[in-house]
Amino acid sequence: MCGICGEIRFKGGAMASGAAIERMADAMARRGPDGGGIVLRGRVGFGHRRLKIIDLSEASAQPFVDTHLGMTIAFNGCIYNYPELRTELEGKGHRFASRGDTEVILKAWAEWGPEAPKRFHGMFAFALHERDTGRVTLVRDRFGIKPLYYSQTGDRLRFASTLPALLAAGDVDTSIDRVALHHYMTWHAVVPAPRTILAGVRKLPAATIRVIEPDGTSRASLFWEPSFERSAEDARRPMAEWQEMVLDGLRTAVRRRMVADVPVGVLLSGGVDSSLIVGLLAEQGQKGLATYSIGFEEANGEKGDEFVYSDLIAREYGTDHHKIFIPSDEMRVNLPDAIAAMSEPMVSYDNIGFYLLSREVSKTIKVVQSGQGADEVFGGYHWYPPMQDSNDPVAAYMDTFFDRSHATLAQHLAPEWLADRDESRAFVEAHFARPGADDPVDKALRLDTNVMLVDDPVKRVDSQTMAWGLEARVPFLDHELVELAGRIPARHKLAQGGKGVLKEAARQVLPAAVIDRKKGYFPVPALKYVDGPYLEMCRDALTSDAARERGLFRPEYLDTLFAAPSEHVTRLRGSELWQVALLEMWLQAQGA
Repeated sequence: MCGICGEIRFKGGAMASGAAIERMADAMARRGPDGGGIVLRGRVGFGHRRLKIIDLSEASAQPFVDTHLGMTIAFNGCIYNYPELRTELEGKGHRFASRGDTEVILKAWAEWGPEAPKRFHGMFAFALHERDTGRVTLVRDRFGIKPLYYSQTGDRLRFASTLPALLAAGDVDTSIDRVALHHYMTWHAVVPAPRTILAGVRKLPAATIRVIEPDGTSRASLFWEPSFERSAEDARRPMAEWQEMVLDGLRTAVRRRMVADVPVGVLLSGGVDSSLIVGLLAEQGQKGLATYSIGFEEANGEKGDEFVYSDLIAREYGTDHHKIFIPSDEMRVNLPDAIAAMSEPMVSYDNIGFYLLSREVSKTIKVVQSGQGADEVFGGYHWYPPMQDSNDPVAAYMDTFFDRSHATLAQHLAPEWLADRDESRAFVEAHFARPGADDPVDKALRLDTNVMLVDDPVKRVDSQTMAWGLEARVPFLDHELVELAGRIPARHKLAQGGKGVLKEAARQVLPAAVIDRKKGYFPVPALKYVDGPYLEMCRDALTSDAARERGLFRPEYLDTLFAAPSEHVTRLRGSELWQVALLEMWLQAQGA
């Protein structure tokens, strides 16, 4: 788990700028506090910041250069099946200078080329330079767990694990992308790849291989897509069989994510997902497992923690449990840093939760497993049931998820910032129209797994954990488990109020009190009910000189939010004021 960056020049014999690469790498020092390096090869240069997880020796330092193969790689992530791949590659005659997974990727590419990522179990983003052809290849994992941003001009491309790192290198167009703004304001801050909120920065889509030739031309291809097609046998298969298959798949996924040369803990919210990870690790014989939970002060009578459930699981399995309580004043003081750590503006309240939790966890451990992805993969959200048998799946999805309609957005944005058409609806329509998912619920699950999950929960966890040099692994996004889930009929997923098949599997491992509880979310009440100093923070950001000059929002809309923030909430019960203020605070934090 690390930070990668680089520069590629295309014309006139220009050399890659070591100074620009160094600025990008320095901006990501917190992602990789254990070391760093830069390799320049004429028109191509790579940079790296390292968090030592596998092969703690300097033999796995990056960028990693194989002079025999003529390849250089900068890699962020973890390949969980690297020992098996290494054995296979050794059988084909490859010899290794390190014990880590980085060199396995490089040798695998030399052996199998673009087919290599299909063999990887893991999370990864890497750049690979071939000396003989001059090509640079950028690759991102199946679910975009590891980020990869880039900025391209006519004669230069720069890439980095974070958007702020690209800004540190300079010469980036920081104007607002109107289509991305439409998505942000409509789709609960989700901005699908390749766009970001900044016109001059793009991100490589998940499961994508982009090959860049020396003259700057490029081609991109997908190496994986989830399927929601099922056989007649799958359609008839009873719930009992599915639950056994899911439990076996999750056992494998959790076991894979224990590969490390340092201890691995668990972020334990007390919900079914993270509790099941703890239970399965205990089942597999893990002793003294470190678990971590966080809580906040109450607001408006709403409880700010779920310690009662995380405590129950910690007692049940005898974990080394760490319970972290964050006073409101401490949260407020740390909010600006948490916002600055975001690679893109992300409105969900639990950003600050993950940021502060990661700060504390990183004091004692470097790697954790986390329960993200279960709701998207196994149908846990409230917008899935209304889609069953819907005659208009797009409308059903929008009516339960989207923060605003295009018409309402036109009343909130200044006219010059409104996209020419309903971009968010058009995106959903195009995605739903793709073949391979006939059931309306499957269409939504596919969209959320491919897009929303990548550009909200997964991105959130990476940004906020890596801000403290903490690696988060997500077993519910094991691609074989996701492929299995895609075959399960929607009725089994939506049973028991959502995630029915997962809950039935969990009953073989967890206490019923955790499974049958009301669904919870990472509670941060102070940001849900914006008041007092939080209201002033939002007002200051939105009435600042920078905000007035940008002029994204209609003044009358902002005045309405300031007057009664608790009366203006989205369909997902989010604060509209926090959404617009967060965007402005993030832009200002990035100097945009």
